[in-house]
Amino acid sequence: TQNSHTAKTVGRESLCILKNQRVSGAENMKIILVFLFIAPLPLALSAGAEKDYSSFDSAASPETKSRFAMLDDVRILANGLLQLGHGLKDFVHKTKGQMNDIFQKLYIFDRSFYELSLQTSEIKEEEEQLRQTTARLQINNEEIKNLSQEMNSKIDDLIQNKMQLQEKVWGLEDKVTKLAIIQPSMQETEEISSLKAFVEQQDNHIKQLLKIVEDQHVQLDRQHNQIMELEDKLNHIELQELAENSFTGEQTEPEAIPFPVRNATAVTYKSDGAAPDCTALFNSGMRSSGVYTIKPNGSEAFDVYCEMKFGNSWTVIQKRVDGSLDFNQTWDAYANGFGELNEEFWLGLNKTYSITKQGDYVLRIELQDWKDNKRYIEYAFSLGGPETDYVLQLSRISGSIPNALPEQTELRFSTADRDVDVINDFNCPENYLGGWWHNECEETNLNGKYVTPRSRGRLDRRKGLYWKPKTGRYYLLKSTKIMIHPTDLKSFD
Repeated sequence: TQNSHTAKTVGRESLCILKNQRVSGAENMKIILVFLFIAPLPLALSAGAEKDYSSFDSAASPETKSRFAMLDDVRILANGLLQLGHGLKDFVHKTKGQMNDIFQKLYIFDRSFYELSLQTSEIKEEEEQLRQTTARLQINNEEIKNLSQEMNSKIDDLIQNKMQLQEKVWGLEDKVTKLAIIQPSMQETEEISSLKAFVEQQDNHIKQLLKIVEDQHVQLDRQHNQIMELEDKLNHIELQELAENSFTGEQTEPEAIPFPVRNATAVTYKSDGAAPDCTALFNSGMRSSGVYTIKPNGSEAFDVYCEMKFGNSWTVIQKRVDGSLDFNQTWDAYANGFGELNEEFWLGLNKTYSITKQGDYVLRIELQDWKDNKRYIEYAFSLGGPETDYVLQLSRISGSIPNALPEQTELRFSTADRDVDVINDFNCPENYLGGWWHNECEETNLNGKYVTPRSRGRLDRRKGLYWKPKTGRYYLLKSTKIMIHPTDLKSFD
């Protein structure tokens, strides 16, 4: 009975502790252990009491009844402890999950930090290469300055020698005039011979100076080519955002002085004769840029935009300035032409072919970036007819920007509704927008979507108006112009 009372007291105290106090997980475990040691004691005493006093059912004592009430309390306590154990188990599982998440995030952080370290090392190496290249450029510039000064000095000497020789020639002319009137004496004959020898000597000296000047020019050209190669290598390092890319730092093209235009808006001129080309109009006396009517051999008359500059006239076949015209057109539109000749336009493949089949032509592409830097490139080219899908072949002649179009390769024109050469199930015009002479779906497309510097997404970049050399960087373009003129100008006189 005393043990039963003790167990009852312990159980009630444990129940009060669980109800009235907030204990930690470790304290709950201690209570569980105490209960596990004490709980079997009332159960054993209860069994013994039932055995000893089974014959006194009618005279059961109050202590026996309270003993059964205590067992119920213990069961309630056991149920509570069981629920507490389940709660602790859930808490442990939840804590393990959180720790696993923390370890996984730490692993990702460590990996990102390692990759960032590698990228930082690569950037430092590229910066070091850029410094070395810049130092070489400075050395080359100093050499070019010294060569230029030396050449200027020799040219000054040549001019002085020329003036001296001219004065002596004038004196010689006076003496020859006198000799025509008076029979020269022996002394004068000797003087004439010495003058001839002196003239020949001066002529040889002038030839030598001209040779030196020519050698200096060749050396300067070599230095210039080396600088261009180094600039191309520098262009390959893309350390800035795409929109900041420009033509700054490359060789600039001298701006041509435009011919005067009669008014601000281009005017359509009608010529009585059937001029086959803008060059023929220029040779006939036309000097104002604008819209003219031409009639190539074997073709109907149509209007073109003639641009008068560089002492010649160019037929413009494409012009883009502000993105106001959508160049994502069909095959028929590209064949026949679209747009306004005084604004943005595409002349048309049929019209361009009718002009170029008259002879050999030069293709000139003029580009302007968003910093208003202008560059150009010129090609010797041939254009096939509609039966060949207007196949184009190029051969670079000159220019102030690296080439971005394949040379000596047959490039077939294609549009989204007529892709003549689908590569690996990839439709170039449909994915890059705009008709063009695609080759392996390169990203240079002067008829692509007009993109401003604010558009930085990868999708816009692939569909934008760009000039992309094979080993160079992207040049985001603000305006483009494609023009042609014949190589044999006499045939259009």
